[in-house]
Amino acid sequence: MSSVAKSIDQEITRYLPRLNERQKKTILTVVKSFMDEQKDWWDEIGEEQQHAIDKSLAEMKAGKMTPHDEVMKKYRR
Repeated sequence: MSSVAKSIDQEITRYLPRLNERQKKTILTVVKSFMDEQKDWWDEIGEEQQHAIDKSLAEMKAGKMTPHDEVMKKYRR
């Protein structure tokens, strides 16, 4: 976490006790809506797509890949 993020966390922590119940409920609603927006795209794709990505990453890490420029040279003909 960056120092800016820590500073923001501290500031939020200082303000929360000063809010009334209605204000806290409003803040909670806003925070929950932000969290809903941050769904992980990985969970949104199918198992077949996840497997294909995992396989490709493993191949890449093993050095079994063709550089982009070589692929482009082959298919530009």
